[in-house]
Amino acid sequence: MKSVLAMVLAAGVAAAAHAETAPAKGDPAKAQAIVTQVCAGCHNADGNSAAPANPKLSGQPAEYITKQLRNFKAALADAGKEGVRKSDIMGPLVKDLSEQDMLNIGAYFAEKAPKPATAKIPYTDGEKLYRGGNAGTGVPACAACHGATGQGIPVQFPRVAGQHADYIYKQLMAFRNNDRKNDAGKMMRTIANKMSEKEMRDVANYISGMK
Repeated sequence: MKSVLAMVLAAGVAAAAHAETAPAKGDPAKAQAIVTQVCAGCHNADGNSAAPANPKLSGQPAEYITKQLRNFKAALADAGKEGVRKSDIMGPLVKDLSEQDMLNIGAYFAEKAPKPATAKIPYTDGEKLYRGGNAGTGVPACAACHGATGQGIPVQFPRVAGQHADYIYKQLMAFRNNDRKNDAGKMMRTIANKMSEKEMRDVANYISGMK
């Protein structure tokens, strides 16, 4: 009897430990109300924002979206801290979101289908930079992290294919000016500081035409 009881107790401890270490997941259905009331106005209910200033969220890795929401919220406590993302627009919107809310929102937009770009923009210089970088100035190929087709790498790097050119350019400038500082190891800040504004615009316009 003691051995059976010991096994049951051990199993319970193991299950509890697994529950504590298992990664938390979001529930898309539970994000619907928040998306409708808070997110849809700028990003559309399906994440395919029509406004050039507002990023497309459809098809983004859930973990990436959740991370950005956490970073926006963390900036409310200390906007100058490394790893946070300050935004006068997003800050008030994420203020009352719980950790589970942010997980749910990430899962919601991750399962939405990105709408293809309306046209392929033939920015040859942008394509060269995206695929091959600039060896002369030490700018690495964007494809190395965001993928040959711009789909990104879940958790680490966002999907960029079809993203608004204006938004991409604005983020590159934010990284260069150290206004955005939630890139691991200052990776994007280092890269943006090596890019000319022409390169930023060229690659942003090329990315906007990717499907």
